[in-house]
Amino acid sequence: METKNEKTIAALTHLSVLSQYFIPFGNFIFPIVIWSSKKDKSEFIDTNGKHVINFQLSLLLYSIVLILIAVPTFITVVFSNMNWNELINDHDFFWEGINMADNIGLITLGIVSVLLVILLKIVEFFLIIIGTINASNGKEYKYPLTINFIK
Repeated sequence: METKNEKTIAALTHLSVLSQYFIPFGNFIFPIVIWSSKKDKSEFIDTNGKHVINFQLSLLLYSIVLILIAVPTFITVVFSNMNWNELINDHDFFWEGINMADNIGLITLGIVSVLLVILLKIVEFFLIIIGTINASNGKEYKYPLTINFIK
């Protein structure tokens, strides 16, 4: 049975991920600090801390992959039919030079990748709240789509 203090610290570990909206990489820094300082004192805090960090690392990996798909896709679409001579000499960029019909597949892939990153961030917010509530109730919460980097 977990004590009230253990439940509070575990919930705080989950909730500390939301610091990413105020502090860059706060979603990694604060959970790691809380987890590493209390993991030896409680199995419940250790387990919850691992779940939080693994979830954040998994989301980072998924986001990087999706961004690595989206950015080159958009760069390819924009610059594939570019008149480089006109761009270099006139320093002018014309959107009319982009052939949307020939690149509709790439455009769709890029848009889907960006939308998936946005969807990941929205789902992340709600899953963090669910994890926090479960931890405060003394339940272990395993985030979906998580790769276990730390076992």
